[in-house]
Amino acid sequence: MRKELNLFGLLLAGFFILTSLNNEVLAKDTEQTGPRFEFKQEENSYELGTLFVDELEPQTLEIEFENKGDAPLVLSRVRACCGTNVRSYPEDPIAPGETGIIEVNFRLAPRPHNINRSVVVMSNDPDGQKVLRIRGEVVERD
Repeated sequence: MRKELNLFGLLLAGFFILTSLNNEVLAKDTEQTGPRFEFKQEENSYELGTLFVDELEPQTLEIEFENKGDAPLVLSRVRACCGTNVRSYPEDPIAPGETGIIEVNFRLAPRPHNINRSVVVMSNDPDGQKVLRIRGEVVERD
């Protein structure tokens, strides 16, 4: 009986050791690696603020982003909605820790309205596409 208890205790200890080693290996495997696309703007939003109808000009924005990962980031496609044109974006890989700029331009209708546009970036980031919202308001001057 005593030998059976010792054998059982030994097997139980071995099980716990193997389980803890397996958890360490799994933790290393689930660490995020690869490229990580991240906009420099907070909350993936570019705030234009309040613009006046009598002062409207075509808007050109330089949207900065960074590769927060540990592998080169490659932008495969950048598109925009609602009459917003993507003028340029980096076609060469962005090294880890480096930044890039996406340039977009658009016109605003000369009437009071809310601005709500988006720029969608597709890349080799494992999290998929990223969306930047461009927001603001066009108002009449008092």
